[in-house]
Amino acid sequence: MDNTENNIINTLTEQFSLKRSQVEGAVRLIDDGNTIPFIARYRKEATGSLSDEILRELYEKLNYLRNLESKKQETIRLIDEQGLLTDDIRTSIENASTLSEIEDIYRPFRPKRRTRATIAREKGLEPLAEIILEQNYNDNIDSIALDFIDIEKDVSSSEDAIAGAMDIIAENISDNAEYRKNIRAITIDNGLLISKAATEEDSVYRLYYDFSEPIKKLANHRILAINRGEKESFLSVKIDVDENRINNYLVRALTPKRQAPSTQYVCEAIADSYKRLIAPSISTEIRNMLTENAETASIKVFSQNLSGLLLQPPIKDRTVMGFDPGYRTGCKVAVVDETGKVLDTNVVYCTLDIHDKAKAKKILTDMIEKNGVQLISIGNGTASKESEIFISELLKELDREVFYIMTNEAGASVYSASKLAAEEFPQYDVALRSAVSIARRAQDPLAELVKIDPKSIGVGQYQHDMNQKHLGEALEGVVESCVNNVGVDLNTASPSLLSYVAGINKTVSKNIITYREENGKFTSRKELLKVPKLGAKAFEQCAGFMRITDGTEPLDNTSVHPESYTAALKLLSLADYSKEDIKNGNTSDLKERISAMNLSEIAHTLEIGEITLRDIADSIIKKGRDPREELPQPVLRNDILSMEDLKPDMVLEGTVRNVIDFGAFVDIGVHQDGLVHISQICDRYIKHPTDVLSVGDIVKVRILEVDVKKKRISLSMKEV
Repeated sequence: MDNTENNIINTLTEQFSLKRSQVEGAVRLIDDGNTIPFIARYRKEATGSLSDEILRELYEKLNYLRNLESKKQETIRLIDEQGLLTDDIRTSIENASTLSEIEDIYRPFRPKRRTRATIAREKGLEPLAEIILEQNYNDNIDSIALDFIDIEKDVSSSEDAIAGAMDIIAENISDNAEYRKNIRAITIDNGLLISKAATEEDSVYRLYYDFSEPIKKLANHRILAINRGEKESFLSVKIDVDENRINNYLVRALTPKRQAPSTQYVCEAIADSYKRLIAPSISTEIRNMLTENAETASIKVFSQNLSGLLLQPPIKDRTVMGFDPGYRTGCKVAVVDETGKVLDTNVVYCTLDIHDKAKAKKILTDMIEKNGVQLISIGNGTASKESEIFISELLKELDREVFYIMTNEAGASVYSASKLAAEEFPQYDVALRSAVSIARRAQDPLAELVKIDPKSIGVGQYQHDMNQKHLGEALEGVVESCVNNVGVDLNTASPSLLSYVAGINKTVSKNIITYREENGKFTSRKELLKVPKLGAKAFEQCAGFMRITDGTEPLDNTSVHPESYTAALKLLSLADYSKEDIKNGNTSDLKERISAMNLSEIAHTLEIGEITLRDIADSIIKKGRDPREELPQPVLRNDILSMEDLKPDMVLEGTVRNVIDFGAFVDIGVHQDGLVHISQICDRYIKHPTDVLSVGDIVKVRILEVDVKKKRISLSMKEV
């Protein structure tokens, strides 16, 4: 390991508060081409059981530090090529810990467009600038400046010469890395972000029409809201800081206590440098920094919300009617069986007063009876309130019990109009595909939502204003993590679902489907090696996350990796069990038997890591079990409340639909989600709502206040 890589390992170890061996193990595995899910699940010994989330953060920071080192070497090379590299400059670059520090150091050496200072240098005024900056008490600058008059170079007076020299001093001050670093810190510590109305027009940004807050205290959601308001020309925004404070700092740094006659010129250059050169660029840098930090925090919240949504428990073994609400074009209806196969479709008109609701009820009742519908999944978009009221009335008139659930339909229209949906359902129009998607989302949220661009799933805030590349990468990682955490049925999974399995790309996922169609069901994981373009490395990465429910190898329906089958079988043998017992489900006391064993000794005997052996034991015990089933089940309803029914102090059960910086929105069975402000989430202090809540959580809430006119519901989770 070279010195640079050693420094990176040291930095990661310190920043993540890990053991050096953990970081070295993780970096080595990453560099060897292993995926994050594979490392997190099957290489715990090497990383000390680092989680998927920590590994992703470490991977991101590793790339940043390596890019930083590359930037350092490039900067050193560029300065050296100019013949200006000194030991001090090299040391400053090598000690820099951020890209902005390197930018500050390189600023004086960066090729510049023609500035006032470069023009002054061309006129030969740099020596005069140096004389002024020296601030010799005996110098008569007006007299010295006469020597720099040059009519041919457009320096016609001593005043012209001094003005040009001051331009050079101003630029040199602006290019000084130490000054910029300290001014940036002063501005962040003492500055304000101020926004004013840029128009007389009312808007959603009215809160920021006369807004001011210290930079250090700005909430991330405010930064993103102000940015959007500025972008849409409703706001004018600036960074404000006491100029005198910064000018005084520069004066102390650049002038002697006993001021010389030329000191006045230096002070004028300082004021000009800050106002004309430093302040605008520092302001831009700080705005960019605030935005980047806010985006990072918002992406993290979006990622956590997406994870919660994707990992909502599936509603299995039910025939579901998907109901996509609409007004003029009607409500699209699709019935799917327990496996997601479409049984029936229709369009009904029931959301406007002019619609024949009796006819709509007759159509739906016939569909429910004919197909044995047990659950209706209603999309939560346009016309969902009217649809929910209608469905609630319909269910009361049925002879048997049918429930409904409100389903987040964000992205359904994107999916239904996609090439993927057209390939999956060529016989249906766009609207009916959306109804199918809404039905299937209730049955298995993960399997259906992976078909949609994660950015189109509305569980974030200001996602369209963020760096789309960073957002996309983060959300893709979340989906990958969720898919591999749950596992995939190799014989039923769609190409979209397979493409998120560790080691599998979109091309290979399609090859898997093609192989399955041509050769029938997979009977073992080993058969994957026959799939075109799925080599040994891809097999190593993906095999443990694939499930085969009725194959020739019972362990193929567990999360035990094929590389550990030998150890798993020996463990079973020690517990007096066989593969046939696992296959037939005869494992009633397996957990107790394994719990009574000394796994530490067994691991040593089998020459396998103890952590890995414990995972193997757990995987065998939980054979074929979906980890999502251990979470609270979705709330099913058969009646509806209206906002008028809500009274203060009522306690209701609801589902968390979205978590944001200042609270969480909870579906309590009325059309409007209620807000639990961060101050009402729990009795103890929390930094962020995600410390306590996730999308999909089932929670009890107390009504604080209902404003029917403004359609606002305030909720509390305290003392419920």
